[in-house]
Amino acid sequence: MTDACAVLITAPDAEWLASFVRELVSDRLCAAGNIAPIRSIYRWEGEVHDAREALAILRTVPNRVPEIMERTQSEHPYVVPSIITMPINDATPEYRAWIIEQSSPA
Repeated sequence: MTDACAVLITAPDAEWLASFVRELVSDRLCAAGNIAPIRSIYRWEGEVHDAREALAILRTVPNRVPEIMERTQSEHPYVVPSIITMPINDATPEYRAWIIEQSSPA
């Protein structure tokens, strides 16, 4: 298992997502998060939707992911939020160390 990972979360509102990511960073659950506007095409409840959403890309450590997932599921406006985790296989040693340091409890 890698010692750093990215967590991708989509949401219908960029401002809500920015506030949520700010809380995660403040609580040291992740080192950083980027938020970008996206267009999502997906099937939900038998219909195809084409919607504008926001995407957060968090950098964290694997042992913080369960709490990120739990908080996302309890606070997210969607019934089934998209939460995907991917390993960070390559990063500079300094950046990897920063992610680990900033995602660890104080």
